[in-house]
Amino acid sequence: MENLFLQYPKCTTCKKAKKFLEDNNISFINRDITIDNPTKEELKSWYEKSGLELKKFFNTSGVLYREMGLKDKIKNMTEDEMLELLSTDGKLVKRPILVNDNKVLVGFKEELYKSF
Repeated sequence: MENLFLQYPKCTTCKKAKKFLEDNNISFINRDITIDNPTKEELKSWYEKSGLELKKFFNTSGVLYREMGLKDKIKNMTEDEMLELLSTDGKLVKRPILVNDNKVLVGFKEELYKSF
């Protein structure tokens, strides 16, 4: 599988990550997370592969996250409920996400991208 890069074109962090991938000749399939939202199944697979807590997949600085009052709500949600919620709107999902057969990176840290 080629690297899958999920991003929001207006996000400055996503732009930095995309530039890093291009500058380092790391090939990827580009996907706008707001147009082609991750499915519940994709999110579950990525979450399991990432080794991260599921709450790390939430875009906690997003307007929608704050409007929905999710900071307190997700503490009492089941894994299935969180995955269901994340799959409803790409703006709820932390970005960028970089996925390949072996690993999943959420957010952009240059040192982690170097290992891709």
